Amino acid sequence: MKKSYRIKKEKEFKQIIQKRQSFANRHLIVYVRLNEESDHFRVGLSVGKKIGNAVTRNRVKRQIRQSVFELQEDIVLPYDLVIIARPNIVQLSTLEVKENLRHVLQIANVIGKRGKESEEKTVDV
Repeated sequence: MKKSYRIKKEKEFKQIIQKRQSFANRHLIVYVRLNEESDHFRVGLSVGKKIGNAVTRNRVKRQIRQSVFELQEDIVLPYDLVIIARPNIVQLSTLEVKENLRHVLQIANVIGKRGKESEEKTVDV
């Protein structure tokens, strides 16, 4: 993921989380803020020590990054997203992580239902 698509500073994380617009399912929590200053979305990841050791946490971060990369075409507006992994995400495959992320982003209205339909169309062709 390009540097311009990342949120790294603690100050930016706090600003997004303090807005308190969050959406969640059993595996992920997503905090959302509309960023009118940017022309694209930005993502920050948080995978705590409850997830497991460093190897496990890095694997989970790679899965989430890959899922965001595959869903980036469906994210239309310039949102700032902070994605927090919950401990039971360790048991999921990369495909399941992607589906869970898609589900949370649909709840947050960051992507619409059309995201899944466009994916189905590409499979049919």
